[in-house]
Amino acid sequence: MTYYGPERRKHPRIGGRFIVSYRIVKDFANIDTSQTKNLSQGGMLLTTNRKFSPDTILALEIRLPFAQDSIRVNGKVLQSHEVTKDLIYDTRIMFLKIKEKQKKVLERTVDYYLKKG
Repeated sequence: MTYYGPERRKHPRIGGRFIVSYRIVKDFANIDTSQTKNLSQGGMLLTTNRKFSPDTILALEIRLPFAQDSIRVNGKVLQSHEVTKDLIYDTRIMFLKIKEKQKKVLERTVDYYLKKG
């Protein structure tokens, strides 16, 4: 599904493969690991192995090159689109309540990859 309308994002996105562990916030047993397809200061597109309903809150642990430790943030699912039947989904996520330190790491990462181009 390709969108051809006006740009609605508040933050520029970078195409990048960063490792993310994710789970539904209240489900401590089912943690999965995947990669981002793109990333911004406000959210990301993540490849997941299942479809999530819009507004599902996920606990995310993102490994970025400018952080010694992974950053942990919650995100709200905006959309989960099936790519490969019953196997791969593109899941759009908006970050919720990002701490200043995490915001700076995201900003530094995005700026670096935008300049690297």
